[in-house]
Amino acid sequence: MIEDQEALDLAADWADISQGLKKDLGSQLHAQWIKPIQLGAFCKETGTLDLFLPTEFSANWVADRFADRLSLAWKIARSEVRQVRITVHPRRRSMPEMRVGAEASAPARAPAYLNAGPAMIDTAQSGLDPSLTFAEFVSGSANVLALNAAQRMAAIETPQFSPLYLKGSTGQGKTHLLHAIGHAFAANKPGARIFYCSAERFMIEFVQAMRSNEMIEFKARLRGFDMLLVDDIQFIIGKASTQEEFLHTIDALMSAGKRLIVAADRAPQALDGVEQRLLSRLSMGLVADIQPADIELRRKILEHRLARFNSTQVPADVIEFLARTINRNVRELVGGLNKLIAYAQLTGQPVSLQLAEEQLTDILSANRRRITIDEIQRTVCQFYRVDRTEMASKRRARAVVRPRQVAMYLAKVLTPRSYPEIGRKFGGRDHSTVIHAVRLIEELRTRDADMDGDVRTLLRQLED
Repeated sequence: MIEDQEALDLAADWADISQGLKKDLGSQLHAQWIKPIQLGAFCKETGTLDLFLPTEFSANWVADRFADRLSLAWKIARSEVRQVRITVHPRRRSMPEMRVGAEASAPARAPAYLNAGPAMIDTAQSGLDPSLTFAEFVSGSANVLALNAAQRMAAIETPQFSPLYLKGSTGQGKTHLLHAIGHAFAANKPGARIFYCSAERFMIEFVQAMRSNEMIEFKARLRGFDMLLVDDIQFIIGKASTQEEFLHTIDALMSAGKRLIVAADRAPQALDGVEQRLLSRLSMGLVADIQPADIELRRKILEHRLARFNSTQVPADVIEFLARTINRNVRELVGGLNKLIAYAQLTGQPVSLQLAEEQLTDILSANRRRITIDEIQRTVCQFYRVDRTEMASKRRARAVVRPRQVAMYLAKVLTPRSYPEIGRKFGGRDHSTVIHAVRLIEELRTRDADMDGDVRTLLRQLED
């Protein structure tokens, strides 16, 4: 009975721990690696708890990536657990792990999402997203300073500035540069120990260490890294105890010649509730500003991303439309392109301007400045020097028709209005007339440099 009760208690504790890890890691990671874990025996003499997985591969992955978290969680749940041992289930040891097809000859790799989340790490590249490298970072005037500074921090030579503080609004590339620095530093200095995490993860680890009376181990492990990368540092502000520990960590790393890179959505001086000593440390190196991507950089990013989808044709007018319309941040821009291409591939439809407008409604509406059709008509009339009344007139002279068609095209590109709605604003014209105008201007832009130049000029005037 005692053994049965012990097993029930262990199972209850595991249910709580597993649920907590699901919230922490996300449903996908949890289902892949944590859910298959089976409870083994608990030895009270040694304080060792066995956790079993079905294959050597999965056991090794969980041991490498999640051993610290599992050990900490169990120590918090019941103090008598001093060690967690992660191995393959004894009944499976005699069964070779089978792989199918190409995987049989290739080294096993974890899914890409395994490296996406923030985590304390002991090896050079664990925890770093493999897709976020310098080679995949598209540079322009908006981010060239931050890129150059990041590359200096990853070089073998000791950087002239430390720490490096990457400042930029959401979705402009701060996290990409953090991961890229980690990858490049690991490649330049094999065996280097790197710590990448979000400020939120730092606080969680700190609180858990306090609760389990393991602050000495926490500090020793943290300060043993050669490079410290902390994302979203603004979220650590206002927490007195974590600020204090982070300050001591910075001092220890700096005095030992280690490298520190932090990222935030605002400048150090704009951080709310920051202690003056910590503010001084964060400001003592280089603050590299990442400006919002301009139209040229947005085009380059889309073209760079498009190279991954050789089988899908994306017309130039769609790229131009996305670059001009999705202007809040790069993450939304790339996400919009990915969504559009995925939809086209799954449905077999060709990518077109109309498809982009239909499938990216939420993203487009969130990014568009509220340009009105009246504003468009006024700007076009001033540009072509025609009377405003001509936008709704029945005159069919070329000097009037072409500006009217350009205005209809711009109304479709820059506003969320439907073809019938646009037609009503142009003297009650039928929606088919608007469709013809839009397609005609799209076609003229591809073969008439003057027309393309006119439209680009008008777009700049309306979007500025």
